[in-house]
Amino acid sequence: MSTDQIEREVTIEAPVERVWALITEPEHVGAWFGDAGAEIDLRPGGGIEFRWHEHGNALGTVVAVEPPRRFAYRWVSLTSARGQQPTDANTTLVEFTLEPVGTGTRVRVVESGFDALDCSAEERAEAVAGNTRGWSAELGDLVAHAERVAA
Repeated sequence: MSTDQIEREVTIEAPVERVWALITEPEHVGAWFGDAGAEIDLRPGGGIEFRWHEHGNALGTVVAVEPPRRFAYRWVSLTSARGQQPTDANTTLVEFTLEPVGTGTRVRVVESGFDALDCSAEERAEAVAGNTRGWSAELGDLVAHAERVAA
């Protein structure tokens, strides 16, 4: 198991353009990723904020917006740094790529950069383990959300 990155993939029965909206529009992201909302300034350099009732807020910065195929951002993924402004020392890179497959869309998410986090080895291991579990759950929530809001 890599200690520097997490890779997960799901297929959603919806066209790429629809899935793009689900991963980039705050009203959707706040429903499947955060349970207390989200804000996204959808442009490179734009701010991003994810909110959870239980986990607090996580801030980030949009890195890439290439509709409808690639969306990337850096976010404060360390629990101990939640609510802090994003820096190179406290963020990881999250990259979504979308690919049409049949009548659906393959969504691949890669979160990388854990080895560069400025924290203890124990906290880094906790972040990797927690986010590995988290992405499995969140992508399941994305699939369920896509089914609820199918166009």
